[in-house]
Amino acid sequence: MTEKEMLRRTKDFALRVIKLVNALPNTTAGRAIGGQLIRSGTSVAANYRAACRGRSKAEFIAKLGIVEEEADESAFWLEAIIESKLIKEKLVSDLLRGANELTAMMVLSKITARRR
Repeated sequence: MTEKEMLRRTKDFALRVIKLVNALPNTTAGRAIGGQLIRSGTSVAANYRAACRGRSKAEFIAKLGIVEEEADESAFWLEAIIESKLIKEKLVSDLLRGANELTAMMVLSKITARRR
């Protein structure tokens, strides 16, 4: 996947997270989980963008590590939404799969960048 494609994919992920958070119920749990998910989910795109602007290989790899952590955290909150039945699983499962895929891609990207 090219840098441009990954920029688009991470931004699409962030936009989908925003849409999902807006659909959460206005309950204590919905607001709390939504707040956490909005931060981690949008951070994926913002930090990938920052990684692409990295001034060094080390900075690029460090930022990819942040993207990996934020994507994995987003997956956690999406799992919590499903398991607590805040929203039906079928409406969240594709976004959860995307979070897990982004996490895996960042792991592989870090490995590749370290080898170069």
